[in-house]
Amino acid sequence: MKLYDLELSGNCYKVRLFAALAGIALEITAVDFLGGAHKQPPLIGLNPWGEIPILVDGEVVLRDSQAILVYLAAKYANETWFPRDATGMAEIVQWLSTTANEVQNGPAAARLVDKFGYAIDKADTLKRSARILPLIEAHLAGHQWLALGRPTIADCAVFPYVALAPEGGAALSDYPNIRQWLDRIKALPNFLAMPGV
Repeated sequence: MKLYDLELSGNCYKVRLFAALAGIALEITAVDFLGGAHKQPPLIGLNPWGEIPILVDGEVVLRDSQAILVYLAAKYANETWFPRDATGMAEIVQWLSTTANEVQNGPAAARLVDKFGYAIDKADTLKRSARILPLIEAHLAGHQWLALGRPTIADCAVFPYVALAPEGGAALSDYPNIRQWLDRIKALPNFLAMPGV
């Protein structure tokens, strides 16, 4: 099973992190992102969106980090990471949606501006960060984990770009519950770090 990967990508990292935590073996293939390899054959044939990560597992090819997390958890991990009951799945999927929307367009986008020079409205990304971080902070005031009272793929999905938020100018100093949650994830067996985390 192969993951086409960029070490500094939070979306790629969330897949590597979950695989490490769940003991799922991945063959990591680094992509020359700056050279545009993700927009050229053979990768553009695997993902016409021209993005990474890309997971190839036999005949299965997946292009979205949230979808990859669901696939790996459902196929290769025990149900503690992604349960099969409707309520449990829905609790986790709502966090996958949050990371693909509010987190991606807030802290993740702010980091793209500062770290990679993307031409994105920085003020807007910080405004979005200032909305989502307090919501996560308030949720974590009453919960040790994002969903189901235990580590799940919800935590793996949200963790990277929240942990990396300071790289985009969104400080975490006012969010003690978030910082404690980040520390709990870092303390999990087989935790895998990345630059900046």
